Amino acid sequence: MNKRETVQGLMDSIQQGDFENAKTMLAEDFQFSGPVSAPIDAGAWLGMSKSLRTAFPDLNYHFKVIGTDGDVVRSTSQLSGTHNGSFDLTGMNMGVIPATNKAFSAKLEKTKVTVKDGRITLWIVEPTDGAGLKAILGQIGVKPTSR
Repeated sequence: MNKRETVQGLMDSIQQGDFENAKTMLAEDFQFSGPVSAPIDAGAWLGMSKSLRTAFPDLNYHFKVIGTDGDVVRSTSQLSGTHNGSFDLTGMNMGVIPATNKAFSAKLEKTKVTVKDGRITLWIVEPTDGAGLKAILGQIGVKPTSR
């Protein structure tokens, strides 16, 4: 697979809820950063992705690869879904948020994904107003407070 196909394959696996396959595409030193307070590793990122999938069974990433520059694949995503399941945010000290049955549609986010030796090492989401967890919580009527 080329770099574009690797990144698309990862997102296809995440979109379909195939987290075991997604894990095989991530480097041991994988880091995800952007809409989180500090970079997180593969385990935490996959856990966050699973939690999103449980909370929003119809979650759509609207993911698109838009180009490459060396090891970096540029892409966009625009998350949308309906909060029909429990949203486990205990890792963020927010507890478990019961389903609100409200829909959300976040703004388009730009991402840069680094691929080395056939595995994804770094995923950076550029900060975007109206996107990310804060926007999702706001649209489903949840105020982000610590519990």
